[in-house]
Amino acid sequence: MAKKQFKTESKKLLDMMINSIYTHKEIFLREIISNASDAIDKLCYRSLTDENVGMERSDFRIRITVDKENRIITVSDNGIGMTKEELENNLGVIARSGSLNFKDGLDEEEQENAAIDIIGQFGVGFYSSFMVADRVTVITKGYGSDEAFKWESTGVDGYTITSAEKETVGTDVIMHIKEDDETEKYSTYLENWKLMMLIKKYSDYVRWPIVMDVERSQMVELDEKDENGNPKTKMENITVEETVNSMIPIWQRSRQEATDEECIAFYKEKYHDQDDPLAVIRVNAEGLISYRALLFIPSKTPQQFYTRESEPGLELYSSGVMIMDKCTELLPDCYAFARGVVDSPDLTLNISRETLQHDRQLKLIATNLGKKMKNELVKLMRNDREKYEKFYNAFGMVLRAGVISEYGDKIDDIKDLLLYNVSESKLVSFREYVDAMPAEQEKIYYACGDSVRRLLSLPQAELLKEKGYEILCMTSQFDEYLVDTLKRYDDKPFCNIATEDLGLETEEQKKETEQKEAEAKDLLAFVKETLGDAIERAVLSHKLVSGAVCLSTEGGVTLEMERYFRSMPGAPEHLKAIRILEFNAEHPAYKAMAEAFAADDKEKAAKIAKILHAQALLMAGETLDDPAEYSEMVCSLI
Repeated sequence: MAKKQFKTESKKLLDMMINSIYTHKEIFLREIISNASDAIDKLCYRSLTDENVGMERSDFRIRITVDKENRIITVSDNGIGMTKEELENNLGVIARSGSLNFKDGLDEEEQENAAIDIIGQFGVGFYSSFMVADRVTVITKGYGSDEAFKWESTGVDGYTITSAEKETVGTDVIMHIKEDDETEKYSTYLENWKLMMLIKKYSDYVRWPIVMDVERSQMVELDEKDENGNPKTKMENITVEETVNSMIPIWQRSRQEATDEECIAFYKEKYHDQDDPLAVIRVNAEGLISYRALLFIPSKTPQQFYTRESEPGLELYSSGVMIMDKCTELLPDCYAFARGVVDSPDLTLNISRETLQHDRQLKLIATNLGKKMKNELVKLMRNDREKYEKFYNAFGMVLRAGVISEYGDKIDDIKDLLLYNVSESKLVSFREYVDAMPAEQEKIYYACGDSVRRLLSLPQAELLKEKGYEILCMTSQFDEYLVDTLKRYDDKPFCNIATEDLGLETEEQKKETEQKEAEAKDLLAFVKETLGDAIERAVLSHKLVSGAVCLSTEGGVTLEMERYFRSMPGAPEHLKAIRILEFNAEHPAYKAMAEAFAADDKEKAAKIAKILHAQALLMAGETLDDPAEYSEMVCSLI
């Protein structure tokens, strides 16, 4: 029979697959098995209403055989098969696809890179077999047909369809594996262990048995006897047919069929974690999109979790076939610590694999799973505070960083999940802080820095402590962004004790401070002149109680922000905090500086100003440009 040519667009896509370098050739087996499973699904469904099918559910299976000598892998199913017309329609044409349309809009270099991402990650069904095979033969017999047909092709040069002999209904896909070359060891796919590994990875939960001949060792008795009269034995290798897939995943089972203990055992085995997860979350959703999910909250931070090598994401399945092993779109970023799987029968029908991560249905799943995750964490916080704090110590950073990555969109979802230290041992939520506020307290006070101990020791905190007001210690680089996004909680404004007015002065106290500042106008100008660009100005403080000095800022950039920007390579130099040096007019050190200035001992006054400025820097968590000079100045005054 004359060779037929593929349609033009089919030829383009085949050529793109065969002649490009792909990173995930192994998905070919997943695609062929998925097609076989679909064929069995169709015949099994037909058998419910057609007694002539003559097969029980237990009769269906997918068989994989390997002929290493002839370099052949065969995937056989006893599904519905295909007629000659169906062979033409199904294997002679590749439907116009999103991947082809996508590539048409790219330049030549972009197309080369996109080929790897699109095909390598998602596959293109039956035709992915040409990534590993130089010749593919399909022998099939459709249900209700007396004839069998053979489809054969070596790729883009076309295909032939001829009559064939086949006794039973079903399809055999026979792939002649390519010879090894410098870039790819195709022979690996002819090894049973490799095929079994790929089945476990991608097709373990296909609902039909996938069987293979597997070599096993067993002890056999010999005709000979030993000196004690017992039969001698030896190990002998035998070949047995085994089902190599699990078929029914644990997440597809009801609570009666799979207990929490069994789910925990599944988690520990799958994710190689010796500890039980903090929570097990099951979801069985029906509606616009149906899916099942089994999620876990780990009890501790996995190794390399906070490194670039870490890859978050849930496993995504469609009807038991793994589509992606790290789908980051199935949960909001703030819950990136979660592990687990999502399985939806609708994805294959409704989503083209090359646009999976952008599909609105995935966003719907992510929204619903995000709500489930929040509810579980709220319940954990309420019912087992010790366990929740253990979770928060491990993954609180993820919650906060996730909000940043989504531009604050999830702030309302997680604000009640956040905890902050108000002492070195006590953590509170925003709700707990507000509920514990004294009646006269009007603001939520917080401080940002690298350690709880240092923040609680800030001179600005002393007045608040005297009044019995707690301070939220924020030690993450994301916290200032969170607070700036929230602005208020329960109608209470946030107040940064290092940058804002604490709002604790009476009108009389304000007038007194203003009067003292006016009297010290020349001294404060002298301090500014002495320190130059190191400060914006010097003022008398209304925050300090026993401390001599503190450093505060004004404007949009705080000291913490400045440190963050400073740590980033190539950060703009103008992103610096506007620094204000605040003095306690009642402190002996300030009075000594004032006395030296009044006595026209400018050298001593300048020295005291520099020492106090250095102390303010150290208390604010900054480093000194010249520690030796500071030490020398202190010693000179002793």
